[in-house]
Amino acid sequence: MINEYLIMVLALIAGALLGAVFFGGLWWTVRKCVSSKKPGLLFFGSFLLRMGFVLAGLYFIARGHWERLLICLFGFIIARLMVMRFTHVFEQRDYLTKEAGNAS
Repeated sequence: MINEYLIMVLALIAGALLGAVFFGGLWWTVRKCVSSKKPGLLFFGSFLLRMGFVLAGLYFIARGHWERLLICLFGFIIARLMVMRFTHVFEQRDYLTKEAGNAS
């Protein structure tokens, strides 16, 4: 009984880590594509790498149990919200720094 709860908590944490890698990688890819000479190749390669990592992680975590998969996907969504909030704050700080530099 307790072992099942522990497995579910670990599935939630693993889903959050998978989501952080996926959406953090997406954010990094978008920022790097601005200065890339081949942005299409960068987007496609990043997509394949991120998708392969997440699908392998979900397969490994679920191991045939739909409950684990559902909890892991919930952690994935939580990570999406956290990455969105973090990147928004980071972008605002970056924008304010640029504005302060232009004011002088």
